[in-house]
Amino acid sequence: MGIKLIAIDLDDTLLDSRRGISRPAREAIQAVRRQGVLVTLATGRMYRHTVPFAHQLQINLPLITYQGALVKYSDSGEVLYNRTLPAQRAIQIIKLLQKENICHHIYSGDQLYLKEITEPVTEYLQVTETDPVLVEDLLPVISKRPPEEIMAIIESPRQMREVETLLKHHFGHQLHISRFKNCYLEIMDAQATKAHALEVIAESYSIDRQEVMAIGDSYNDLPMLQWAGIGVAMGNAPLDIKLAADFVTLSNDEEGVRAALYQYILQYTD
Repeated sequence: MGIKLIAIDLDDTLLDSRRGISRPAREAIQAVRRQGVLVTLATGRMYRHTVPFAHQLQINLPLITYQGALVKYSDSGEVLYNRTLPAQRAIQIIKLLQKENICHHIYSGDQLYLKEITEPVTEYLQVTETDPVLVEDLLPVISKRPPEEIMAIIESPRQMREVETLLKHHFGHQLHISRFKNCYLEIMDAQATKAHALEVIAESYSIDRQEVMAIGDSYNDLPMLQWAGIGVAMGNAPLDIKLAADFVTLSNDEEGVRAALYQYILQYTD
């Protein structure tokens, strides 16, 4: 089967170290789209911070955001899929993090809410280019609208393991937990994964999973790399992500996305 749908992660995948999309990458994506292949973005970023990249690439498809918790068209704003954390479960998670003195914040209604801006939070805001809303208490926000995601800020590898173990002990398979840059723990509903979101998009266009390619670099990309017919890991990905992929391309600063598109699609049409 030929590739009909491609999902590309943003940070450290399509975006280079300057957090931009290079001209060769844009041109390769345009060339793929001219062949009739659908291309979308699959990211942990907020929807409103993903749309500008979609417009830059002239993508008018459902975008996978919040690791798959929200799938929403970049042009019409129509929601194809939305999987929030149930309010009561989210409140339980927040109380657990508070008890363990773990700094955290939430995403709800395409907005970031937090109680205070600490040094680790400042770094996170710079990396994700996010503008937050400061509140005295996160629980009333959750009561009004369940969050797509809870983000815990982690101080050490040991604490990362401890918090993951604690969450799994209390909530079992009710959560999807992934790491971001080894400093942050993303906590979502179990069905809020890039893999499930990509499956929803593929089904909406009547595309078989074997006709889907996914490109990513990190642990939150792993589910979709394993689900897609062809999973491509970036050259800058951790070793275990590379081992789980079908193909390893170059790094994000070496035009890895462009190389993957030429490897599987453009070399047969140019």
